[in-house]
Amino acid sequence: MPGYATREIRPTIGGHEYRLRVLADTQQYADPDGHGERLGVSSAQWSLFGQLWPAGEMLAHLVETVPVEGRRVLELGCGIGLASLVLRRRGADVVASDVHPLAEVFLAYNAALNDLPALHYRQVLWDQPMPALGKFDLIIAGDVLYERGQAEVISAFVARHANPCCEVIVTDPGRGNSARFGRLMVAQGFDAATAPWPTIDSVAPPPRSQYLRCVRGRALPRLRTPTALSSA
Repeated sequence: MPGYATREIRPTIGGHEYRLRVLADTQQYADPDGHGERLGVSSAQWSLFGQLWPAGEMLAHLVETVPVEGRRVLELGCGIGLASLVLRRRGADVVASDVHPLAEVFLAYNAALNDLPALHYRQVLWDQPMPALGKFDLIIAGDVLYERGQAEVISAFVARHANPCCEVIVTDPGRGNSARFGRLMVAQGFDAATAPWPTIDSVAPPPRSQYLRCVRGRALPRLRTPTALSSA
């Protein structure tokens, strides 16, 4: 026994049903050797990676339609990996990343459940330099702006790992830190804009939920989304 219980869910993205192994509930916890704690994953946070949250499901819907051909893609905080699985199914060159010690195991299992080739995975601490990780053309993330100061951490990470022509997509369930992140992206030369989550039957949008799309470089179109962010 692994020390935690799981269940299977079957969300539908772009008309395709995905099979996902997730933790049975948010009360699961198993860190017998303290590996997670040493990485900064507390007992209160331990189970969060193993659920399909609305922001993660919305991210999967959004990346179902973004251009992927010829683009190197990175998902931050992949958790159980749905958005990365959607991209892999579309043939994208995607690297999934997380800090949780079990994220890689769940990602590999879920790829196999969906008859997909194994995904590239890297364990990433957002505030630590990782030159070997390389640069990316598309960086995606769901609900990573969950604390004050995360906007600075994630924007600094993007600065280290974004190609000159790059797109960043972040789904935010209304934490209140997305405007700061957008301004930091503008300071890096991105066009940044927010829009409400699209209406999707399977995803109940939390109050004030929105997604950010940041684009830099001539290789991608200028933004034409509802709420532009300034660098002020």
